[in-house]
Amino acid sequence: MSKTVIVVGTQWGDEGKGKITHHLSSKADVVVRYQGGDNAGHTICFGGATHKLHLIPSGVFNPNAVNILGNGMVINVKRFLEEADNLKARGVPCNNVFISDRAHVLFDYHMLLDKISESKLGKENIGTTQRGIGPAYTDKTSRRGIRVSEFLGDDFRALLEKAVAEKNAVLAREKMPPLDAGEIYRDYLPVREKIKPYVIDSVSFLNEAYSSGKNILFEGAQGALLDVDFGSYPYVTSSNSSAGGVCSGTGIGPTKINEIIGVVKAYTTRVGCGTFPTELFDETAHYIREAGNEYGTTTRRPRRIGWFDAVILNYSKMINGLTGIAIMLLDVLSGLKSLKICTAYDLDGKIIKTVPASLSDYNKCKPIYEELPGWDEDITEVKKFSELPLAAQNYLKRIEELTGLDIVIFSVGPDEKQTVIRRDVFA
Repeated sequence: MSKTVIVVGTQWGDEGKGKITHHLSSKADVVVRYQGGDNAGHTICFGGATHKLHLIPSGVFNPNAVNILGNGMVINVKRFLEEADNLKARGVPCNNVFISDRAHVLFDYHMLLDKISESKLGKENIGTTQRGIGPAYTDKTSRRGIRVSEFLGDDFRALLEKAVAEKNAVLAREKMPPLDAGEIYRDYLPVREKIKPYVIDSVSFLNEAYSSGKNILFEGAQGALLDVDFGSYPYVTSSNSSAGGVCSGTGIGPTKINEIIGVVKAYTTRVGCGTFPTELFDETAHYIREAGNEYGTTTRRPRRIGWFDAVILNYSKMINGLTGIAIMLLDVLSGLKSLKICTAYDLDGKIIKTVPASLSDYNKCKPIYEELPGWDEDITEVKKFSELPLAAQNYLKRIEELTGLDIVIFSVGPDEKQTVIRRDVFA
């Protein structure tokens, strides 16, 4: 019987999903990315090497797993080929990677429009990676996008000319030079030929894999608090990064999902703008940032640092239907004398335990903390829960108590071997 597992970020992204997906992919027959584009960044360390992925699923290093870029993604096809070539140069053949024919193509002009949009917003910018993700999803939802199937089809030039005419109208308003549709078409002709071997009918493939008893792992990008519907809107991504995005982003129905594992850091980080109730601005933030190398994989921007927030984890539990959690970067907290966990918010004198929809209300939320003792011991060689210092054990136990979720995995270092499995989710 097929076993299906979703790995989803429970905070504002950068939780360490790549490491968990890579680890779980050893038992998966298929690994699927279901949303986002190359604005994502997954860092994976194993065998003495560090690999950074942006589009290709983290299961690419398992030669026995088929890896699919799902229909819910917006794919910069040039960047995909660059990433595949870089992996091939490092000895990873990428002959197990495929692209959905229903995914949307992200073109160079989408990146141009993204930069224009962010520039116009000035100090009120969203803080996007400027990789063109928002404009590509805008084209998709307004029914003006070009999918991979059209990109490879006979209608590509006509569709491109129509799209370019629309973009030129925008550029004219900004007093910028127009795009040349013919030049863009010629630029993408060799890209089309290189992409063709990777393209499949992913919806049929995935459902047939499920019916034949294959284990399927679904890999999200960003985090649930960046979901366009459930995140801290408008400071969100342009897709459904929560677990619900799996169904619309792959064509696998909800009755076929078995496990939903939420990945969460032992503290909290955020990149870009938006509300962050537990954010720190002191030496503790600097210590955690440097100890955890908290700089964006895609942008290298320093990440904002805060204490662990049980409110957002409980909110993520609710919207994702989590069946367990994976705690990442626990080792980064070693050396801190005391730790804090946010258990609730104070909103104008009222105690709340959820994330308010109103951005103005969320901005006014003040964290209510519990304080726990820290530990000094090096935990990077720990192989099981009982080997952790008592303070670290109590920290994890308190997270379980506050959320009602079992910690099925915890990480004590960046390498694959520094991962402690407490429950096999593919069993």
